[in-house]
Amino acid sequence: MAPKRPTGAGAFPKAVESPAPNRPDPDALYAALDLGTNSCRMLIAQPKGSGFHVVDSFSKSVQLGAGLERTERLSRTSMDRTIQALRICQQKIKRNKVRRMRLVATEACRRAHNAREFIRDVKRETGLTLEIIQPEEEARLAVISCAPLVSTKTEQLLVVDIGGGSTELVWIDLKSVPRRDRPSAIMRLHAGFHPSESPFPAAKVVDWISVPLGVATLRDQFNDVEDDAARFALMSWYFEEQLADFVPYRNEPTRERFQIVGTSGTVTTVAASHLGLKRYDRTKVDGLRMTSEQIDKVIRTYLDLGPQGRRRDPRIGEDRHALIMSGSAILQALLRCWPTNRLSVADRGLREGLLYAQMSADGVLEDGPF
Repeated sequence: MAPKRPTGAGAFPKAVESPAPNRPDPDALYAALDLGTNSCRMLIAQPKGSGFHVVDSFSKSVQLGAGLERTERLSRTSMDRTIQALRICQQKIKRNKVRRMRLVATEACRRAHNAREFIRDVKRETGLTLEIIQPEEEARLAVISCAPLVSTKTEQLLVVDIGGGSTELVWIDLKSVPRRDRPSAIMRLHAGFHPSESPFPAAKVVDWISVPLGVATLRDQFNDVEDDAARFALMSWYFEEQLADFVPYRNEPTRERFQIVGTSGTVTTVAASHLGLKRYDRTKVDGLRMTSEQIDKVIRTYLDLGPQGRRRDPRIGEDRHALIMSGSAILQALLRCWPTNRLSVADRGLREGLLYAQMSADGVLEDGPF
C-alpha cells in the first residue's frame, strides 16, 4: 500500500538531498535502476518533503554493450559481468526490504538480438525483473530529472542526455508558460511529450530525437582510426550528420533566453576539468553553468594531452578516459549547432527521473507537481 500523500501541492521537487541519517521505514523506500550500454547504476531513496533522501546507491562500469556494434549481440562475458553487478543491486534491495522499484534497461538491450535471453538470465540468476524502455520514455525521464536546473528566464530549452549507446535530445518551448511555473511545467512532461488537455500552463515539446550513438558506440565505430585528433574530428562530424532530422527553430537565433541542460558522465567530467577538481565533488558540479568557449577550452586540453595523458589525468579518472573523447565529440557537435553561454551541467539523469515518477504517481511528495 502506498504511503499517504502529505498535505500541500503546487511546487516542483527540490534537488536531491543528502543521505538520511536514520534507518528508513521499508514501506517508504523506492529503488530505481538504470542499466545502460556502459554502466549499471541504482539509487534507493525515501521521499523527503518535495524531494528525496538517498539511503543506498550503486554504480559500476559493466560494458554490457562491448562488441555490440560488430556482432549485434550481447557477449557472454559482458552478460556475466553485468549479472554479477546486478547481484549486488539485488542484495541491496533485499537488505533494505524495498518493495517499490523500477529497473530499466536502455539502448544496448533495445538493439541486441539476444536481449530477451539476457533478461531471462537476469531473472533466473538474481530474481530481478528488468524492463526495456523505449527512447521516448528514456528522454522523458531524463528531462524531468533536470527540471530543477531550468532557469525561470529560459524560453527555449534543449535537454541532452549522452548515454553509452544513445543520445537523447529534447527541445522544449516555454514561452507560453509564466516564469515561475516553468520548472513545474517541465516536471509535468512525465505524463508524456504530448499530454492531453491540462489546466496547468504547458511546456511544448517542439522536437525530440534519440540518436543511436553514445560514448561507447561512437568510440567503437572509429576504433580503427589511429590518429587521435583525426578520430575526434571524424566522430564529431559524423554525430552532427545524425542530427539532420532534428530541426527545431533551425533558422532562428538561439542564444537569447536559450538554455542547454546536459546530463551525462561526459558533461560532468568536462565540468570537473574546467573547475580543476582532482577529486570529484557533486555539489560543485551539479547546476554549474558553462559557456561554449569554456567547454571548447577543456576539449582542446584533452586533445593536447593525448591518450596517455588523459589516462593519467586525475580530473578525468580511470573509468572515463577511454570514453571522454567520443563524449566530447558529441558535445562539440551540439555546440556547433547551438552555441550557448548557458549550458547547465546536470549530475542527475534516468535514476532520478525514475524515482520522481514513482513517487509522484504514488502522491508521496509534498508540493508534488502531479
